[in-house]
Amino acid sequence: MMNIKAFTLVSAVERELLMGDKERINIECVECCGRDLYVGTNDCFVYHFLLEERPVPAGPATFTATKQLHRHLGFKKPVNELRAASALNRLLVLCDNSISLVNMLNLEPVPSGARIKGAATFALNENPVGGDPFCVEVCIISVKRRTIQMFLVYEDRVQIVKEVSTSEQPLAVAVDGHFLCLALTTQYIIHNYSTGVSQDLFPYCSEERPPIVKRIGRQEFLLAGPGGLGMFATVAGISQRAPVHWSENVIGAAVSFPYVIALDDEFITVHSMLDQQQKQTLPFKEGHILQDFEGRVIVATSKGVYILVPLPLEKQIQDLLASRRVEEALVLAKGARRNIPKEKFQVMYRRILQQAGFIQFAQLHFLEAKELFRSGQLDVRELISLYPFLLPTSSSFTRSHPPLHEYADLNQLTQGDQEKMAKCKRFLMSYLNEVRSTEVANGYKEDIDTALLKLYAEADHDSLLDLLVTENFCLLTDSAAWLEKHKKYVPLRFFSFLFLFFFLIPFQLWVNIVNGDVQDSTRSDLYEYIVDFLTYCLDEELVWAYADWVLQKSEEVGVQVFTKRPLDEQQKNSFNPDDIINCLKKYPKALVKYLEHLVIDKRLQKEEYHTRLAVLYLEEVLQQRASTSGKGAEASETQAKLRRLLQKSDLYRVHFLLERLRGAGLPMESAILHGKLGEHEKALHILVHELRDFAAAEDYCLWCSEGRDPPHRQHLFHTLLAIYLHAGPAAHELAVAAVDLLNHHATEFDAAQVLQMLPDTWSVQLLCPFLMGAMRDSVHARRTMQVALGLARSENLIYTYDKMKLKGSSIRLSDKKLCQICQNPFCEPVFVRYPNGGLVHTHCAASRHTNPSSSSPGTRT
Repeated sequence: MMNIKAFTLVSAVERELLMGDKERINIECVECCGRDLYVGTNDCFVYHFLLEERPVPAGPATFTATKQLHRHLGFKKPVNELRAASALNRLLVLCDNSISLVNMLNLEPVPSGARIKGAATFALNENPVGGDPFCVEVCIISVKRRTIQMFLVYEDRVQIVKEVSTSEQPLAVAVDGHFLCLALTTQYIIHNYSTGVSQDLFPYCSEERPPIVKRIGRQEFLLAGPGGLGMFATVAGISQRAPVHWSENVIGAAVSFPYVIALDDEFITVHSMLDQQQKQTLPFKEGHILQDFEGRVIVATSKGVYILVPLPLEKQIQDLLASRRVEEALVLAKGARRNIPKEKFQVMYRRILQQAGFIQFAQLHFLEAKELFRSGQLDVRELISLYPFLLPTSSSFTRSHPPLHEYADLNQLTQGDQEKMAKCKRFLMSYLNEVRSTEVANGYKEDIDTALLKLYAEADHDSLLDLLVTENFCLLTDSAAWLEKHKKYVPLRFFSFLFLFFFLIPFQLWVNIVNGDVQDSTRSDLYEYIVDFLTYCLDEELVWAYADWVLQKSEEVGVQVFTKRPLDEQQKNSFNPDDIINCLKKYPKALVKYLEHLVIDKRLQKEEYHTRLAVLYLEEVLQQRASTSGKGAEASETQAKLRRLLQKSDLYRVHFLLERLRGAGLPMESAILHGKLGEHEKALHILVHELRDFAAAEDYCLWCSEGRDPPHRQHLFHTLLAIYLHAGPAAHELAVAAVDLLNHHATEFDAAQVLQMLPDTWSVQLLCPFLMGAMRDSVHARRTMQVALGLARSENLIYTYDKMKLKGSSIRLSDKKLCQICQNPFCEPVFVRYPNGGLVHTHCAASRHTNPSSSSPGTRT
């Protein structure tokens, strides 16, 4: 537990002001309403004081109480409770089991003598259910056993409205709307006196210590739970906050958001509702009253009254930040939202996030710092200014005042530790690179890009040229001097050209470096970098001028100049696919890559591209087969691509490719093409008799029927089965394949038709899986049909019932009745009635059904 100073205890009413030299007078209860403070004593007096708050610039406010008057109530018993009803100008006083109404100003009883008798204790309903502003709702615990009573109290009269019986004797009560939160002898409950429904909360032993029931907000209560827990409960009987841990001897509790304050025999303890931690402890002996009144917390002994004055939340947050307690400060700041105007809170909260970010940064917690800087919308120059010489010399930036941190620069923050400084610089590089293209950089992009260039140059980072060739706002003077200082001559030369020739890039210099004509080791991957640069370059002439060079170096890498370029850009200017294909004719590998990009990645629906890609695949497959002379070799990667393209695409010229395949020794590809022409028997014949690939034949039936209706798939499987059964010399092998086909795909066949095709010599045991699957499918189809039929009958019955109900009701039609569509009267007793009761002309109803956009009084006739 780490303490913070959230409250200061100040005196409000001194002993001498209240009782003078009378030793036996004790304070029994207090009530505060605005500046008016009322004190009830054990000798049946009520005192009225006027509180005056005096702010102190360097400390907590002080209070001065001025005694207005005091009055004896005419009893010999103590004043047990006081409650102010300011709307009525009345003070409710509980004394000798009777609640009296007295004037708040002169403490005179009301002339009518109205009072509530037989009250052990009472509570006001601060969320009244009635709408009368000139009465208050009062809930009392009656002296009658196990009884709660609800009253309406007016200026000069009272009215009982409800009496509720409880299962045990109630000891304490709080009210919110129709809900009572009750402390019974052994448990707490929530009771809705409107519906009579009760809900148990948790057990409690009233013999060990007195219960506490306090309304702390709309539909929420604070209760003293077992084991020294302050429990929160809503009217729904659930807890939306974690409990706070306080003393087991608590005798009073109050709430001053975001804190719960508890009183025991020796201390006042302050607990956060946000993180449930104890935040402050104040010594306070002989206290027996703790209450909050509209944000003001009052605590009293039997001889004096004191006020807990809260420190401003912003001061508490700054104290936490000064102690490096970032998480607690942020939790408290978030919780302060409800007490501070929205605009003021947003300004304050952003600054707190920024301060917290610098605390995390100083502790090298970079991920946390980055998130806080982003959330707090930090002016990134505040961070850059910590690094000596990174801000441009022309920058007009000055740090925030009051400052967000205590550091002059990075040297002070790291105390000269070079490893820590290197980590901080790597973080800044990463952070600046992330924010430079976001809204965070708006207004000071020059400062950010120049700082980033300096960091890259100093660290010899590969991203230096990346920064320069993209759009940037680096300042020439600062950047050039820094590049020269760190001997970055290629970037310096390039940077100078950018400004001297308005971004006419000295491209040939890079080409010479890659070719080895010029020696420079700034980038080992300069070729890949050039390809990447050309990919996003908008200068068409430059791209076409160096396209051949990059392709000659590497077809697979060089083609990225075209494949990574946005397609819409290709189609609206000279980078259109046809021109690119003409350029790539000399580079077959690049051409295949580009056509794959168009057909597979971009899914262009153009016959020429699909056919050309298929032809290129075919030519490569034939070359591979010629070089290996392995007819039985497994399919190569290119052959797999060819088969996949032939199966998936419907745009290539099938007859043209079949002609090219003639005599090529590629039966699988021929089968696929025959399938595309609908010649399924030919295709399956090739797969079964030439390839002897029964698995491929089954796969053919599956992929060839994708997206088609079930009869088409059934036809394909029946065709395959017929080929198996009409076998020649290899009858046994094909018979086995036929059995496997039937047993593995039983649901794809018409069982009755199959049984007519099968040889009489086949046993039932051989076809057991097929027959079981067929029977199961048949039964399932029959039952599904029965369910659908039953549902249809049920729906028909519902509509029939609705129709009978509509026919059974009478309809009154007169010449004053208007059609709900055209708003004209009915001239003859012919009409259409809608389920909602609306009547329309028959021709209007017909017009609505033919014109759905017209207004309609109902959805069905």
